[in-house]
Amino acid sequence: MATTFDLILTGGTVVNHDGEGFRDVGVKEGRIAALGDLSQASAGETIDCKGLHILPGVVDSQVHFREPGLEHKEDLETGSRAAVLGGVTAVFEMPNTNPLTTSEAALADKVRRATGRMHCDFAFWVGGTRDNAGDVGELERLPGAAGIKVFMGSSTGDLLVEDDEGVASILRNTRRRSAFHSEDEFRLRERLGDRVEGDPSSHPVWRDEVAALRCTERLVRIARQTRARIHVLHISTAEEIVFLERHKDVATCEATPHHLTLSADDYARLGTLIQMNPPVRAARHRDGVWHGISQGIVDVLGSDHAPHTLAEKAKTYPASPSGMTGVQTLVPIMLDHVNAGRLTLQRFVDLSSHGPQRIFGMARKGRIAAGYDADFTIVDLKRRETITNAQAGSKAGWTPYDGKQVTGWPVGTIVRGTRVMWEGEIVTPGQGRAVEFSEALPA
Repeated sequence: MATTFDLILTGGTVVNHDGEGFRDVGVKEGRIAALGDLSQASAGETIDCKGLHILPGVVDSQVHFREPGLEHKEDLETGSRAAVLGGVTAVFEMPNTNPLTTSEAALADKVRRATGRMHCDFAFWVGGTRDNAGDVGELERLPGAAGIKVFMGSSTGDLLVEDDEGVASILRNTRRRSAFHSEDEFRLRERLGDRVEGDPSSHPVWRDEVAALRCTERLVRIARQTRARIHVLHISTAEEIVFLERHKDVATCEATPHHLTLSADDYARLGTLIQMNPPVRAARHRDGVWHGISQGIVDVLGSDHAPHTLAEKAKTYPASPSGMTGVQTLVPIMLDHVNAGRLTLQRFVDLSSHGPQRIFGMARKGRIAAGYDADFTIVDLKRRETITNAQAGSKAGWTPYDGKQVTGWPVGTIVRGTRVMWEGEIVTPGQGRAVEFSEALPA
């Protein structure tokens, strides 16, 4: 008797822990039920993936979707629309909203806003502060929590924890891996005079490589003292890669597509559009982060999608805000690097799916394997496209890659067995759910 599935993906090249190979994928009740030759099976829906690669759903573990409080830039629906248009099936969203995500109530409010409205699945980082340091062990285990996020630089108010004792007070109470924005706030304050009005290329002069390395060195030392696990976000310097190679027992790290693609030479063309914290730097740092990719030192990719309106970005530096869009372009930019030979497709999958599952302990996500959620990013590796502002799903409506030609393109986004995006169109209303984590499973 033939087996029946809800969905079969047929004829595609599956990329998973077995390598790459032609396999059909059968889905039942939102989970992967079978891999192999399913030509004799039937399904409510069959998607022909001939000529396409079926990847585990891409996870972007660093986005800023601005809701609540800053919805003129982005909101959970528009940010997640950009995500699935770019082939991303799950995101971890950051706590610097208004109000800040630093309490159980604020986290629950975000989960409520997102459930059934976001187009992809989601989790929310909870901000670690001096005020909630004693509670982070409970906060990090709440439904929908990705973990604790700490800003050691480039933030203001309650989210900034720049001193060693403040960071230690948080890490003493964590059990999951906590994420850090690692720039030394003390050095940033000392070097404010290095900013040149009207010249965004002075941004990496002000926020120099010493500020990044010094903070990461401090952070690793504190993590060892408190016996905590840490995750260093958006690595931007060659020196940090060399340093972190020696500390992989306590520290994982993230690279962003913009730190792998852009360099200080691009300020002349793009100006404040590529103003980020930490900054886009000289080409030697970009090469250094690529060294971290090739040597396996970098664990995950994150876009650090941080939208502002074009009017805000048009302000004269340094009044212009730091941040750029990125969740929709993560997959095509990195597939273009795959086609250029800078990394393999399997390494991309390791960074965007297996890596987040491994270091954050995502339950049933990040792999194409029986029993896992049926999350798939379906790509055409040979397809040549031009990235444009007109394609943007983000409310911000722009990308620093406008006009860039790439080879490799996301064709479809499937979340828990439901086709959400196909050929650039949203085909299903938002049905997003909170990601679950093995260290915080519900009772």
